[in-house]
Amino acid sequence: MGVFGFVLLTSCEDNRKKTISPIDMEVHGEMDAVLTAAPNVPPPVGNREASKVYIDMEVTEEVMELADGTEYLYWTFNGTVPGSFIRLRVGDEVEFTLKNHPDNKLPHNIDLHAVTGPGGGADASFVAPGQQVTFGFKAINPGLYIYHCATPPVPLHIANGMYGLILVEPAGGLPPVDKEYYIVQSEFYTEGETGAQGLQPFDLEKALAEDADYVVFNGKMEALSGENAIEAEVGETIRLYVGNAGPSLVSSFHIIGEIMDRVYADGGTTIKENVSTTTIPAGGAAIVEFKAEVPGELVLVDHSIFRAFNKGALGILKIEGEATKESREVFKGIIDERAHPLSTAQNKVDRKTEQEVSGLETPETSEDADDGALTKIELLSNDQMRFDKNQLKVKAGQRVQLTLKHTGNLPASVMGHNFVLLKKGTDVADFAREAVSAAENHYVPEGSNDVIAYTPIIGGGEEVTIEFDAPAPGTYTFICSFPGHYVMMKGTFVVE
Repeated sequence: MGVFGFVLLTSCEDNRKKTISPIDMEVHGEMDAVLTAAPNVPPPVGNREASKVYIDMEVTEEVMELADGTEYLYWTFNGTVPGSFIRLRVGDEVEFTLKNHPDNKLPHNIDLHAVTGPGGGADASFVAPGQQVTFGFKAINPGLYIYHCATPPVPLHIANGMYGLILVEPAGGLPPVDKEYYIVQSEFYTEGETGAQGLQPFDLEKALAEDADYVVFNGKMEALSGENAIEAEVGETIRLYVGNAGPSLVSSFHIIGEIMDRVYADGGTTIKENVSTTTIPAGGAAIVEFKAEVPGELVLVDHSIFRAFNKGALGILKIEGEATKESREVFKGIIDERAHPLSTAQNKVDRKTEQEVSGLETPETSEDADDGALTKIELLSNDQMRFDKNQLKVKAGQRVQLTLKHTGNLPASVMGHNFVLLKKGTDVADFAREAVSAAENHYVPEGSNDVIAYTPIIGGGEEVTIEFDAPAPGTYTFICSFPGHYVMMKGTFVVE
């Protein structure tokens, strides 16, 4: 045959081996799937061979928190929203057992978009409360896919939380990265408006109109901010598995302060590079990869931006560690502090203490205050750009002690709040436009004749107290003057 013939034959055999269809792949050994709750993901498949994989999941119907003070009756896979992350490789043979908890009221099933077969497994997995069913399939297409309940009425089951992601890695696995996270966007339709307290029932009319009260990541408000923020170190590579369960809205996924180096479009094998915002349809997914070059907080949003700042589709990725020579080249930061509206001098103020602010008096302590002459008011604000009160009442001539508490998690640079009490006749829109350029004075124009009293800008978890004398009897307007907030954050200050 000769050396050339041997090399050619070996090459052909290698090519046949490399291109073997996943349908024809033999399985080697058995294993129980590692399932994780968001935002965590199971370990990569690496170089393991195709295997027999056993998956057990249980459907539960349970009341959980949707927002601070707001509860919802979720229908879940494995007790979480989204459901557990499933990680396979092409060629895996799966034996899937779905259980329906005996306390549940309804039958359920599962439609895995990664499955080729009737209903994506929905027909074979229909199960009544207290029962279980086992079905099988082979993973033949690499990619990231949504799964959801497909029991009629399908939209209702999805809207109540029955969805998750399943990843099928190619042979040899995806390229290694330092950090991986699991994120699913979805919307909720409730009888009460956004932020309404107590247990909120599903609202069919709003759902039919696609008028969502909440658009969130990982099933609830602030699932990815505050103590729940995800983290990475400067210099690390990050991979996000992002799904959009819908049931109706398309996501415009964006990371404020970062460019996505690679996006596996629609969760498939086509890779786009250097992407700012990627569209993820309802029922779709995308794999996003990038390197964290600069320390700080990256903000994950649906760039249909009212959904982010008003309805909850917002999360934080903290990039920790010291700035490197490379990161300082990428982002130089403030060059002329004098020209910067949120200078470091301003940000050094400890907003949790009573303090002196330009145009305000330092408040007395509560021990020194005469309760008979002092009216104390507590006003709460949150990451959804809401005050908890839209009307405050005092009596003319009283000394007013007002405490503003920001109950959210986002920093002042992203979701700063203040209280500004305006004089009668002030054009609120004109004042707000002028305030945009007054960041160095907490977004209150220096020397303004339109202001009676105001607090500093504060961020999530912070509070501030001021004192002032109630003006003459009448009705006044109070707002938050952080750019754009006055539209949502305003109320009346009634002096009797």
